[in-house]
Amino acid sequence: MIEQVRRMISHHRLLMAGDRVLVAVSGGSDSVALLHLLWRLRDELDIDLCAAHLDHALRAESRDEADFVRRFCAVLGVPLVKRRISVNTALGCGQGGVEQVAREVRYAFLREAAAEAGCQLIALGHHRGDQAETLLQRLVRGSGPGGLAAMQPRSGTLIRPLLDISREEILAYLCAHDLSWVEDPSNRDPRFTRNRIRSELLPLLQTFNPRIEEGLCRLAQRLACEEDYWAAQVGSLSMAEGEVRLALGECRRWHPALRDRMLRRAMEQVRGDLRAIEEKHVNAAAALLQGGGEYKECHLPGLWVAADCGVLRLRGAPPQAALPFSIEIPAPGSYVLPEGRTLQVSLSDQALGEGAHAVEFCACEIPFPLRVRSWHAGDRIRPTGLGGQKKVKDVFREARLPREERGRVPLLLGAGRVLWVAGLRRCEGLLPLPEPGKILRVVLNDAKMETLRL
Repeated sequence: MIEQVRRMISHHRLLMAGDRVLVAVSGGSDSVALLHLLWRLRDELDIDLCAAHLDHALRAESRDEADFVRRFCAVLGVPLVKRRISVNTALGCGQGGVEQVAREVRYAFLREAAAEAGCQLIALGHHRGDQAETLLQRLVRGSGPGGLAAMQPRSGTLIRPLLDISREEILAYLCAHDLSWVEDPSNRDPRFTRNRIRSELLPLLQTFNPRIEEGLCRLAQRLACEEDYWAAQVGSLSMAEGEVRLALGECRRWHPALRDRMLRRAMEQVRGDLRAIEEKHVNAAAALLQGGGEYKECHLPGLWVAADCGVLRLRGAPPQAALPFSIEIPAPGSYVLPEGRTLQVSLSDQALGEGAHAVEFCACEIPFPLRVRSWHAGDRIRPTGLGGQKKVKDVFREARLPREERGRVPLLLGAGRVLWVAGLRRCEGLLPLPEPGKILRVVLNDAKMETLRL
C-alpha cells in the first residue's frame, strides 16, 4: 500500500521537499494508517510531521481515544496538538445538526492547529469508501456536477493521500504492521445519513455491481476533471459596490452548461462559498433570465438575486431603498438633501449653461415656492424633444437605474409640473429668454447621476 501512496503523492504533487504537514488523527483505522504511512515516508519525502487530535466531547470514551492518540504519537516521536471542544455547546447556538457542526468545529480546529504548529498542509485520512459515500450523499441531496465531483486529492491546504485506497486495504495494512486503532461507535448510528449510506445503500448497490465503489470513485474523478475545465472557462467575476452584475442579454445567449456554472461562480464570489447552495437555487436564479424586461427577484441562502434594468444582480442581502423626502423651496438658497447632498437654488442675470447636474429656467414663468422631493408612483414629465409626457418610472428604466436608487433621485417641481428629474431629464420649455431677465438656476451638488439628457 505504501507504493500506492507514493504514486498518489507524486501524481497529484501533494507534498514537496521541506513541507511541514499536520496529520489529522482521530484514532480510527484510517487516520492511524495515514500517520504511520507518512511517518515511514518522512525521510524519503523530506517532510516534517505534526499530528492533531480533537475531542468533540460527545461521548464518555472520547477521553480514552485522545489518550490512545497521545500514546501512538509518542511511540512514533510525532508532536501532537490536542484539544477538547464541546460540539454540544455549538449545537446550542443553533449552527446546524451534529454532523455539520462537528465538521465545522473540526476543520476550524485543524486550521488553528496547523497555524500553531507552522504547517503548510493538513493531511486527512479519507479513503475510497469515503469518496463513494460522499458522492451518494450529495446525489441524494440533489447536488449538481460540481458537488458530485466530491472530494479531491488536494483542496487548497487539505491533502488526501489515501483517496484511492479501499478500507479493506487499510485494514490489511494495519494488521500487517500490528497496529491497533479505536472504533467510534457513532459511525454505526443510523440517525446519521452517511452511516445509513454506508450500512444500507452501498451494500444494496453492491448486489447490482460488486465493484460499485470503484465505479463511483471513477465517476467523481471524471466529474472533477470536467469541473476543472469549466472553472478555467468561467474565470473570475468582478464585484462592484458589494455585488456581481451580469448583462441579461449575454446570460440568455449562454449554453445552459456555461450559464449555470457562471451563476454558481457569481454566487460563490458574493457569498465566499457555496455551502447550502443546491441545484434548485441555481435554477431559481436562471429562471430570472427568462421573460421580458419586467423586474424579478428571488431570495436564496445568503443571497439576493434580481433581474433589473437589463442586468442580473447578485448580492448578499437586498439593497436598502432610499427613504422618501420632500422639501419646500420658498426662496433662493441652499437646501440640504438626504445623504449629505445639497440643492443650490439661485436667481441670476446671466445664463451659465446647463450640465449634468445643473438646469436653468426662465424665472418669470416659475414662481416660488418650488418643491424638491423623491419620486412618487405615477409621476410624469414632459421631456425635451419628446412632444408628450413620459412616466418618470420609464426615465429610470431607460437610465438602467436600480430600483433602490430611484428613491434618491431628486425631482424638482414648480409651475404645476415636474421640472427636472435630477441628472436624467429636464422638462420641455421654460428656457431662459434671449432678452435680459432673471434666470432660475438649480444645481445638485455631490450627485451620483452622470448623464443629463436635454
